[in-house]
Amino acid sequence: MRNFAKSFAAIAAISALALTSCGREDTGTGTEGGGEAAAGFEEGAAIGVALPQKTSENWVLAEQLFNDGLTEAGYEPDVQFANGGVSEQQNQISSMITNGVEVLIVGAIDGAQLGTQLQQAKDAGITVIAYDRLLTNTENVDYYVAYDNFQVGELQGQALLDGMAERGEGPYNIELFAGSPDDANAQVFFDGAMSVLQPEIEAGNLNVVSGQTEFNQAVTQGWKAENAQRRMDTLLTGNYTDTELHGVLSPNDTLARAILTSVKAAGKDLPIVTGQDSEVESVKSIMAGEQYSTINKDTRDLVAHAITMVEGLAAGEELEVNDTETYDNGVKVVPAYLLEPQIVTQENAAEAYADDPTLSELTK
Repeated sequence: MRNFAKSFAAIAAISALALTSCGREDTGTGTEGGGEAAAGFEEGAAIGVALPQKTSENWVLAEQLFNDGLTEAGYEPDVQFANGGVSEQQNQISSMITNGVEVLIVGAIDGAQLGTQLQQAKDAGITVIAYDRLLTNTENVDYYVAYDNFQVGELQGQALLDGMAERGEGPYNIELFAGSPDDANAQVFFDGAMSVLQPEIEAGNLNVVSGQTEFNQAVTQGWKAENAQRRMDTLLTGNYTDTELHGVLSPNDTLARAILTSVKAAGKDLPIVTGQDSEVESVKSIMAGEQYSTINKDTRDLVAHAITMVEGLAAGEELEVNDTETYDNGVKVVPAYLLEPQIVTQENAAEAYADDPTLSELTK
C-alpha cells in the first residue's frame, strides 16, 4: 500500500492519520468489486460535472468531452468551471444538487474544501465520483477515477535520470518543482518522483544545489507559470552563476515551459526538464529538442471511463475498480479505477500519439 499520510498532512492537515512509510505495493490490474450497487436512474437524468480552473489544455478538453459524451449517452450534462476559485466551485456544486443531478463528478480545485457540499450530495442520495483529483477529509465520496498519479511521479523521476545520462556521466546538479499545495495530486506526483530520485541524492549521484528538497519548498501555488518562472529565476541567480544545471523535475508541461523560459533568459544551457499533460506547445518543444519529456494521460480515455461509470450507476450495477487500498483520503479508502500513464520523449512521441489527431501531426 502506498503511503499518502505525509501528503495529506501537508495538504489537508489530517492529524489523525497514523500510516507509516511502508513503500509502494503493486495493487495489480485485476478487477475488484466497488461499493454497493446504486438503485439506478432513468435516461435523461442530469449529471453534474464540477471542474476546477482552466489551468491546462486537458481541463478545457474535458469540458467538451463531458458535454458531448454525456449527451450522446442520453443524459443531461451540467458542466461548469470554477475559474473564480473554491467558493465558486462550492456554489456551483450546491446548485447542481438543488437542480437534482443523479451523479456528481468532481474535479476539485481544493479537494479538502468541499465537505459541506458533499454532505449535501450524500443527504440527497447523489453518487459522488472524484475525477482526476482525490476528494479528501470526507466519507461522502463513492469512487475515484484517475490516472495512476504515483506512477506519474515515478515516470518523471526516471525520465529525469535517463535524460541526464544520455548527455554524460554524473554526478548531476538538479532542482525540484512541485505543483500547487491545494491540489491533492501535487504531493503524490512529488512523492512518486522522489521515490526514484531520493536514493540517488543520498548516494551522491544527484545534488540539489539550492538544498530545497522538501515538497513545501518546491510547490508552485495555483500551478501558475509565472510563479514557477519567478522561482526558477531566483534559483538560477542564487545558485548557478558559475555552476551548471543539468536537470529540473517539473510536474507538468505549463511549469516546464516556464522553467525553460527562465533558463533561456539567463543565457544558460538548457537542462533536462520533465513535464506532464501532453500539451501542444510542450510536444512541439520536445520535438524541437528542448523539453525532454511529458506524460501522456489521454483525457479522452479518462472522461470516457467516467461516463462508463455513470452508465453503470444508471443500470444499478456494481462498478469496476482496480484499486481498493491506495487512496485513503483521511476518512476512508476510496475505491478507485486507475488508468496507466505513459512517458513520452522525442524517441517514442510518434508512437505514443499515433491515435491523437492533433498531437500526431506534431511528431511527423
